[in-house]
Amino acid sequence: MRGKQYNQQLKLTAPWEKDAGYGRKLKTYRNHTKIIAQPGIVMKVLRRKRIVLFMAYFLLLVLTMLNLANYKWTKEPQQCNHQMRSTSHQSRSDIRFLYRPSLARKRQLVYVLTTWRSGSSFFGELFNQNPRVFFLYEPMWHIWQKLYPGDAVSLQGAARDMLSSLYRCDLSVFQLYNSPGGKNFTSLGLFGATLNKVVCSYPLCSAYRKEVVGMVDDKLCKKCPPQSLRLLEEECLKYDTIVIKGVRILDVNVLAPLMEDPSLDLKVIHLVRDPRAVANSRIKSRHGLIRENLQVVRSRDPKLRRVPFVDPGHKANKKDGSDYHSIGAMEVICDRTSRTLRSALGAPPWLKGKYLAVRYEDLVENPVKTLRSIYGFANLTANRAIEQFALNMTSGPSSSSKPFIVSSRNATQAASAWRTVLSIQQIKQVEDYCHHAMAVLGYDRVRTAAEAKDLSRSLLSPSKL
Repeated sequence: MRGKQYNQQLKLTAPWEKDAGYGRKLKTYRNHTKIIAQPGIVMKVLRRKRIVLFMAYFLLLVLTMLNLANYKWTKEPQQCNHQMRSTSHQSRSDIRFLYRPSLARKRQLVYVLTTWRSGSSFFGELFNQNPRVFFLYEPMWHIWQKLYPGDAVSLQGAARDMLSSLYRCDLSVFQLYNSPGGKNFTSLGLFGATLNKVVCSYPLCSAYRKEVVGMVDDKLCKKCPPQSLRLLEEECLKYDTIVIKGVRILDVNVLAPLMEDPSLDLKVIHLVRDPRAVANSRIKSRHGLIRENLQVVRSRDPKLRRVPFVDPGHKANKKDGSDYHSIGAMEVICDRTSRTLRSALGAPPWLKGKYLAVRYEDLVENPVKTLRSIYGFANLTANRAIEQFALNMTSGPSSSSKPFIVSSRNATQAASAWRTVLSIQQIKQVEDYCHHAMAVLGYDRVRTAAEAKDLSRSLLSPSKL
């Protein structure tokens, strides 16, 4: 008896039956031993796994083939209506566009390509007054303010992306350039909103009616109730023509991806003006263009040698510094203008039939004829009220002394004011920067100060465009 008890006490316990230290026995090994002891179970489990893996692989293969077929279908030209093709271009993270009415009609989109102090405010007003046009004034201003002090050239891609959204009536893009923690954008928060006939007219505001031609009083428009961008988007969708005027796209080639997009019928009207007149106006309004001048000047090529335009014996002052930036910016502006003109002369497929150059001097000399040409290019019709508006705005008693204000003025007198104001050194500097653009557009150079001041001699020749 005593021997049997001793043997029972000394009976070894299998490793998987030993206490794990927490009062529990590990059953994993025991279960594993049972499965191994029954090979039928093992085969059954493996067989099920094989079936599941085979079904998953087959399903993945089918989905891959369907995806490839769909990709090929969307890449090939389809004989379907424009509404189906344009849907892919409207996809974005915001799904609000899904709830908008479908766009069965083709819109005419126009971008007014120009630069600062080229008469673009008045030119834009010709579209702002048209009751068939949804007009936006300088929307890319928000980009330059938010991303300051970014140079002008580096901001071109962001400006193009904004245009791509705006031409699809997607105004939520403005929220990207809102101040952190700031209030949501409203209709009155857009740059130039208080002079916009859409924003200040029925149904967004009762101050004006879009079909009545006449300048908007910004003091009256400021009293309009601020509307959400959503309501402004809905208003945008009602129009057949969308026109955007901007000075911050420097080169038409930046717009090539938009003009090649089959869902966008985009045309470009290139408003140009004598670079010497532009430089003179920039100097006159230099205090309002300090930030823009710096952003443009930063885009200059630092490797180029530049001839100073100030007289050698002239004593420098603060005014010369401001003038230097105003005229120095002309180097970048004219370089980018030359790129646009080279493309226009070469007429690549994406630009052919979609580009129109308009000289400011021709507009103020013959406003009605030029207006009809512009409207014809944009598939619009000029009524008598708009023609009279253009005539009145260019035949005022004198030139305006307030920059950035659209008013009735003697536009012909204003167009030639630079000839008696700029020094011959300043004129030569601008001509050196802009000689190619001037030659293409028909702006003759001067040799002496007396020749510049002789207003009886025209400095306009036929354009080569």
